[in-house]
Amino acid sequence: MDKIEIENIFDWVGEITTKKSHPDSFSEKSWDKWNSYMIHRFISMNLGYIDIVNYVQKLNPQNKKQIYTIYREMIPKKKLWVKYIKNQNEKNNQELIEHIAKYFQCSLREADDYINLLPNQDIKNILWNMGGEEEEINKFIKKIKI
Repeated sequence: MDKIEIENIFDWVGEITTKKSHPDSFSEKSWDKWNSYMIHRFISMNLGYIDIVNYVQKLNPQNKKQIYTIYREMIPKKKLWVKYIKNQNEKNNQELIEHIAKYFQCSLREADDYINLLPNQDIKNILWNMGGEEEEINKFIKKIKI
């Protein structure tokens, strides 16, 4: 019997929700493409399965076949469509973060927090004091994400 080849995470979700193949029917190469974290993440995006995911996440992520089997048995056989939830936080300009980090002599993460906390006028003043040109400063200020 030929082993089933899985190409990506979406194929794994399809196996769990619609095809429900036996765990031994997959090739080792397919199991190498299994990512427990991403499987939990995709399945948890369906609100009806959050309790199942919460239970299964407690298992060792290296127990791939066990995790697959539990999901396969507990999730009903039907097409699962989930809207992928993206991170809503947009990032500030990396160059601006580096300027602020240099000014305050802090980490890039702290500098990004400062940008979100400081009024735009204060950021303008900091960049001006660091020798920035008006056009460049205005470009940075326009791109600040709050």
